[in-house]
Order: sequence, then C-alpha cells, then structure tokens
Amino acid sequence: MPPKFKRHLNDDDVTGSVKSERRNLLEDDSDEEEDFFLRGPSGPRFGPRNDKIKHVQNQVDEVIDVMQENITKVIERGERLDELQDKSESLSDNATAFSNRSKQLRRQMWWRGCKIKALMALVAVILLLVIISVFREVETWSLLLRVLPADV
Repeated sequence: MPPKFKRHLNDDDVTGSVKSERRNLLEDDSDEEEDFFLRGPSGPRFGPRNDKIKHVQNQVDEVIDVMQENITKVIERGERLDELQDKSESLSDNATAFSNRSKQLRRQMWWRGCKIKALMALVAVILLLVIISVFREVETWSLLLRVLPADV
C-alpha cells in the first residue's frame, strides 16, 4: 500500500509548485501594479534608469563583500587575540612558579652553605682542642720530667 503522504520533496517538486503558483497569479486578472511586484520592472519604461540601478546595486554588492571580508578578518583577529591572551596568562603563571621555585632553591642553598660553614668551624675547633691538649700533655710531661729526679 503506498504511503498517504509524500515525506520527501525534491527540488523539482518545490520549484514546480512555485512556478505554477506564479503562473496562476499572472494569468488571472492582473493589473500593472501586481505585474510590477511579480515580474519586476519592465524593460522599455525603465531602460536608462535600470542601468544606473544595476550599477548602484553592483557597487552595493561590492561593498557588502568587502564588509563581509572585514568582519571575517575581525573575527579571526579576535580569535588570535584570545589565543595570545591565553598564552600570555600561561607564561605569567609559569614565570610566577619559576620565581617561587628559585627563591625556595636559593634558601635551600643558603642553609646548605651555613651547615657546611658550621661543620668546618666545628672541625677547626676540634682540631684546635686536640692540638692544645697535645701541647698541654707535652708540657705536663716536660714539667714532670723536670720535677722528677733523673734516677727514678
């Protein structure tokens, strides 16, 4: 059983219906005003003015094309500016993170240097104490040797 309604219309069906509707409007009692709106201006009455209108229409079309190109370029420029802004924000964030990390590393290295200096000072003090204790011991032995008789 064929479908009751046609679900898909092709281009021929649509243009054919428009043409038949136009033909019906033009064939029935039509006056000059209806003809003007349905067919456009007729040739001989609007000859020289029609050329000027076409010329002006061409200029308007050119201006429209130029403006559409300009709008497209402005939109593309806006997109590029958005991308640049995103990249600059990313660079700014990275620079801040780098600055913070470098300050932290500088502090760590300063503390490491302080620890090394303290360790070196401690080693120097220990060596000095060892040297002093050795000299005192030598002095003590030399004093003992002087005090004690040589026979003993």
